[in-house]
Amino acid sequence: MTFLSILCALLIEQLKPLRSDNMIYAEIKSFAIRMETWFNAGSAADGRLGWFLMMGALMVPTALIYWVLNHYNLTFAAFAWNVLIVYLTLGFRHYSHYFTSIQIALNNGDEATARTLLADWARIDTVGMESGEISRIAVEKALVTTHRNVFGVFFWFLMPLGPACAVMYRVAEYLARAWNEPDHMHNEAFGQFAAKAFYWIDWLPVRMTAVAFAVVGNFEDAIYAWRNFAHRWVDQAKGIILTAGGGAMGVRLGSPFENASGVTLPPDAATVDSSEADADVLPGVEPTIRALQSTVGLVWRALLLWMMILLLLSGAVWLG
Repeated sequence: MTFLSILCALLIEQLKPLRSDNMIYAEIKSFAIRMETWFNAGSAADGRLGWFLMMGALMVPTALIYWVLNHYNLTFAAFAWNVLIVYLTLGFRHYSHYFTSIQIALNNGDEATARTLLADWARIDTVGMESGEISRIAVEKALVTTHRNVFGVFFWFLMPLGPACAVMYRVAEYLARAWNEPDHMHNEAFGQFAAKAFYWIDWLPVRMTAVAFAVVGNFEDAIYAWRNFAHRWVDQAKGIILTAGGGAMGVRLGSPFENASGVTLPPDAATVDSSEADADVLPGVEPTIRALQSTVGLVWRALLLWMMILLLLSGAVWLG
């Protein structure tokens, strides 16, 4: 049922993509703001309490409904519940329109439109960016977003609590951003636990995504870049995704010299420890417009790999 749930959710999303500003997401964002307002008294313990309360408020009802439907052998209802939760937690096409539009604009030589789209998507200043830099940041953003909106959800949906774990992953990812990245939350102790919790929740999924990229791409370069360069990123999880993804495609993402142009990068782009900027550079070539198409192919191949493995696991459980 797990495989069919994910497959149906993916098909539904292809036909009817869930908008990133939908009502359910808006309510969760509003709930997170209220929790921060109620509990933020300036200490990390407050953030830990708020995090657990918010997780409980969202995970317990999800798990309870799933348990009741299975307990009373309401198979079709349980299947429908799984599909609904996967559909709400997956985000395969939440932001793909930005990536596709940037790709079309660059292919048409319209760099001005591509810069505008990238600025809207990544929330950065793109004035003066050339096509190569636009391509690089778009690829970086796409790889990180795909991991957090698709592959990370896949991993946790396979856990025993299924839908509740998928909810946990997506909410934990959002809280790690919402309670740390806004200007008024910078250096606040309240968001420290949310960031640390998501680091551990994402520790294994991010490595599974990197392995998938390596398997469906250039395995040798992906593993080499991952082993030798991922640790240079301030956010090691992003470093793993970008080094493995870039190595798999044969392009250089987020090199130690990426800030030489003085561009302020978005939270989801690569940030590297500048103390190692004098070290050897990442393998591969600088990203061009063709890297956008390579990214699409890499993501789809990785998705098919995940689905094939899931199908084999489901078949083994069924036969067992």
